[in-house]
Order: sequence, then C-alpha cells, then structure tokens
Amino acid sequence: MSFNSFGHLFRVTTWGESHGPALGATVDGCPPNIPLDETMLQVWLDKRKPGQNKFTTQRQEADQVEILSGVFEGKTTGTPIQLMIRNTDQRSKDYGDILDKFRPGHADITYWQKYGIRDHRGGGRSSARETAARVAAGGVARAVLNVLMPDLRILGYMVQMGDKHIDRDLVDLAEITNNPFWAPDAKAADVWAKYLNDLRKSGNSVGAVVEVIASGVPAGLGAPVYAKLDTDISSAMMSINAVKGVEIGAGMGAAELTGEDNADEIFMGPDGPVYSSNHAGGILGGISTGQDVVCRFAVKPTSSILKPRKTITKSGEETEIITKGRHDPCVGIRAVPVGEAMMACVLLDHILLHRGQVGENQGQIG
Repeated sequence: MSFNSFGHLFRVTTWGESHGPALGATVDGCPPNIPLDETMLQVWLDKRKPGQNKFTTQRQEADQVEILSGVFEGKTTGTPIQLMIRNTDQRSKDYGDILDKFRPGHADITYWQKYGIRDHRGGGRSSARETAARVAAGGVARAVLNVLMPDLRILGYMVQMGDKHIDRDLVDLAEITNNPFWAPDAKAADVWAKYLNDLRKSGNSVGAVVEVIASGVPAGLGAPVYAKLDTDISSAMMSINAVKGVEIGAGMGAAELTGEDNADEIFMGPDGPVYSSNHAGGILGGISTGQDVVCRFAVKPTSSILKPRKTITKSGEETEIITKGRHDPCVGIRAVPVGEAMMACVLLDHILLHRGQVGENQGQIG
C-alpha cells in the first residue's frame, strides 16, 4: 500500500493501524532550531483523544506522543522527526463478527476488493484512529508556524450536525471550548446535545460539517496551476477518514450567487488592499489574498452502528450486520482538531515553497 505521505517540502508520512501496537508519523522537511518537545504536541492530541465525554467513543487512549528522532536539546535538527503513539485500549474481540462481513458505508469491501486482505480489527488504516498521527504532525507544523508566522492563527469548530445548523448571528468564538462539540453557538450546542444523546442511545450515528479558519495568512501562498493553495487544502481535508465533501469560502453556495454578489470588491486600506467580503475564502487563482482562509468539510455518519444493516459476506452470501464495539456517534466532533492539523501542515508547506521560489512578494501595491 503506497501513498501514505502528503506535502511537498514539509512532508508527512503516517503509519500504523487502529488495533496494532502503535501508530505514528514521520515528519520530513521541518526547519532546524525550532523549539519542540512532547508537551507542545500533546496539547493538540488531548483535543482529539477519545473517551472525553459521552458523545465520543469510550475507547480509553491517552494518545501520549513520543518523539523518537529529529529533536536535540529541545530543538529540531532538520532531520526526520519520528512520532509514535502507542495503542493501549484495543478490544479486537469486538470485531470478530465482521471477519467475513462487510460493514455498509465502510471501506471494508473496497480494501478487500483491492488488496485481497484487510485488517478487520477496527478497520486498520481506514479507521479514524489514523488521524491521531496527523494531529501529532500538525503540532510540529504549528511549532514552526509559531516561529515563522507568529500572527497566524488556525481555529476549527463545528457548524452543523445532521440538519441542525449554528446561528451565524449568535457565533461567539469564546464559546468553542465551553461545550463538547467545539460549537461557537451555545444554543446550538444545547440542541445538539439532546439530539445526539437520543441517537447514541438508539445505536445510530449522524454526520457533521466542520469549519476551519486560518487568519494572519500572508498574501502570495500557492501557485498556479497544479499547486493551488485551495487544491492542497481540499486534498488534505478530503484525505481525512469519513470526509465526503470540501468547500472553500462560499463553496457550493457560490453557484447561487450572481457575479455582482460574489465579487469581493477591493479597496485600498492604510496597510494595503482590503476587501468588502470574503466569498473567495481568502484564495484567488489558487493564491492567498491575505484575508482569512476559510474551509469547510462534511463528515459522513459513523458507519459502525448498532442498527441491523443488510450486507454480504466474502463468499457473496446475503446477511445482516450489527457492529459492536465503541464508536463515535458523531465522528465530526473529533474531526475538528484533525482539520486544524491538516490546515497547519498545508500552510507551512506552502510558506516553505513560497520562500524557496519567490522569497519576498514581488508585486507591491501602493
């Protein structure tokens, strides 16, 4: 199985399975002399780790990250950084019933069709557990960004659960850490809590939409035609397990706008260009404008549910399946820190690419 890496100059390779002894990431291309230790990475993993409340899987993993290489006396050396997270609470017996059955909506069937072998214990590489490695790598990226671009900020939150949306007029970013859904709307969080609790008790699951905003992004990141910033952000988000849709700025909503409405008018401000709106999501022609970079991605409902579903076996027999085990009733909740991590990795990669090709921006305005 190839293609376990992403990035250009800042390159991340993840490895490991859901029920193996450990998983992790190899981070290559990190600049030297960046302050880095395990506590700096752990703060991000703690946001994602399972078992923190009744609305996530009850699998109890500390998700304690270990740095095995690439750091000396608290600073990066410029050599590959090896990160490892040990699995400590696997219950592989929960998956005995699906050894020969394919879970509907899951990658079981396609992995089998492609490779002729699959790790049925939690889905192996197709498990959302793989995203812990991404969050660890994203922590490395954030450490570098803190040095190179100290004013750059990345923030993710849920904006939709099922058909229930936040009220944009009630958004309070300070509210995000006050509820288990990373929701910027306290009223929406209350509605989601009851809604998801009922679904959880019935053995069902639901999808969600996560929004990630990067502010303080300089103009000029990204390149035409095949290295567009939004291309790489979209690819990164779509690679997250269970993600089925990605949009930048107005996204799909742009199809409903006229050219007059969609155009972000440009004015001259005291420090450079300013825009009347941000339908473009901070990216034009694949290159950042200096506005906030805005991305949203849709996460499908968790496929492992306690509701009986029709399926087939490896031998082609029709049967039913109920997936036992500990699963997220809404995997979108723990996808928030994963989306933040992927945004950090892509932005750092493009900052390094920009510095290598262009250096400082060439076109001055005013």
